[in-house]
Amino acid sequence: MHVLLTGASGFVGRHLHQALWDRGDDVLAIDLNPTPIVRSGDALDFFRTDDQRWDLAIHCAAIVGGRASIDGCPFGVATNLALDAWYMRWLVRTGTPRGVYFSSSAAYPVALQQPGEICRLVETDIDYEQPGRPDATYGLAKLTGEQLCQYAAAEGVQMTVLRPFSGYGEDQDPCYPYPAFIQRARRRDDPFEIWGSGDSTRDWIHIDDLVNATLAAVDQGVSGPLNLGWGRATSFNELAHLVTQAAGYTPQLKHLPAAPQGVHHRVCDPSRMLDFYQPRITLEEGIERALNA
Repeated sequence: MHVLLTGASGFVGRHLHQALWDRGDDVLAIDLNPTPIVRSGDALDFFRTDDQRWDLAIHCAAIVGGRASIDGCPFGVATNLALDAWYMRWLVRTGTPRGVYFSSSAAYPVALQQPGEICRLVETDIDYEQPGRPDATYGLAKLTGEQLCQYAAAEGVQMTVLRPFSGYGEDQDPCYPYPAFIQRARRRDDPFEIWGSGDSTRDWIHIDDLVNATLAAVDQGVSGPLNLGWGRATSFNELAHLVTQAAGYTPQLKHLPAAPQGVHHRVCDPSRMLDFYQPRITLEEGIERALNA
């Protein structure tokens, strides 16, 4: 296929680029941070000016940067609203028949992610008529993007909408919790710092599974929205124990209650994904990979 991939130097983008390359697709990869195989380009400018029809467009370009960025740079994150709006307009204008939109678990109502019993989020927990408050401007932008996908679909574009939960991998930027924990374990930090109380939970999915589930959804024509996750609730305390145990030591845990920590529980029901894709890499295996990378 003739594929456009935006945000191709980012964490998800570069892994998708490699997977598309490996299977023989003809890919134009663009990013603000070019590499020898990624063309320099601003996705916003591209969508405004390009008139070429593609077989498939995968839109990974976004301003992210972890919890500190989401909480500390709300206007910067809101730039995603413009990126996504122009992406949808471009899809319709060029007649590109298939598009992939990466939404986020941050689009889910924060009211369903509070302390207490874990609510495993299902795709229908977002009601576009009464969606509930998402997580900060990042979640708001993703929720708006999902609604724009509906308009693109009404114009004939086959949209695949994905809601990844906590993606992780060996080469992720250390501003995210998982690689930060790996770095601390490699240094054998003692005490081992954890933002917040440590009892909040996340649902971790390895980048290889995230990418393979994405391509499986595209190949099988699954539109979504679709959760991408394991459905396994792992607290940050538990993650610290798993990481340090794999590194061969037992430090004291030091909690930083004033640090940004986001919602309390964020765990998915992966049933829709399991209809077409079974994740393979457990959290324990992912930790071993990262420590040995």
